[in-house]
Amino acid sequence: MIEVEHVSKSFVAKVDGKRARVTAVEDVSFVASDGHITALLGPNGAGKTTTLRIIGTLVRADRGQARVGGVDVQTDTHGVRAQLGVLSDARGLYLRLTARENIEYYAQLRRVPAQAARQRLAMMAELLDMGALLERRVEGFSTGERLKVALSRALIHDPPHLILDEPTNGLDVVSTRALRRLLQHQRNAGKCIVISSHIMQEVEQLADEIVIVARGRTVAHGSAQSIRDESGTASLEDAFVKLAYGTESVSP
Repeated sequence: MIEVEHVSKSFVAKVDGKRARVTAVEDVSFVASDGHITALLGPNGAGKTTTLRIIGTLVRADRGQARVGGVDVQTDTHGVRAQLGVLSDARGLYLRLTARENIEYYAQLRRVPAQAARQRLAMMAELLDMGALLERRVEGFSTGERLKVALSRALIHDPPHLILDEPTNGLDVVSTRALRRLLQHQRNAGKCIVISSHIMQEVEQLADEIVIVARGRTVAHGSAQSIRDESGTASLEDAFVKLAYGTESVSP
């Protein structure tokens, strides 16, 4: 599982031409269980990406703790990274290599045996419907096609934990369905999956557990139904607006 306890993080940035400390995450806590998809739902700037970067050992928290499979993200970064598959907003693919070469290169970096890598790649190619892409250079791929390669690369070492930052940004309907199919397959295999999103429909369709983050804080955590019950609303959208903004509606 992935555990986050009272994590906070601030950065120095320019505000109105002056350097100032800006709080990205104020107090985020949640537990993401194995065999579940847990979604961080919140508006842009709520602290979702920073929280995922803390879990992924890319950023050190100022306060609080985070653990992946019981391993502390700040005291054993290598132990955490060995357990993680990470899909961030920076895809980082090698454009002159084919899709297969990108994925196989990463498998070698992760010291995945060649036969196991071939088997896993064949499985992901089927689930993501990317068989026709494998021998093509990545240069010229669409956003959805690059996403499929990046996701396969992140999963090639069969990690028990997976974190994805806004994974459906820029995807068409077909690519979104392929992504959903692969994530459901990983969940059914007992993996712990954490995604971030600001798209209500996507979260409601995918997630077993939802963590609503607003202004850098956790404001709700539970199933879609329990969050609706807690807020006394009929829809997840109404519950989100009420809990995240403290109001029944947002003016257009």
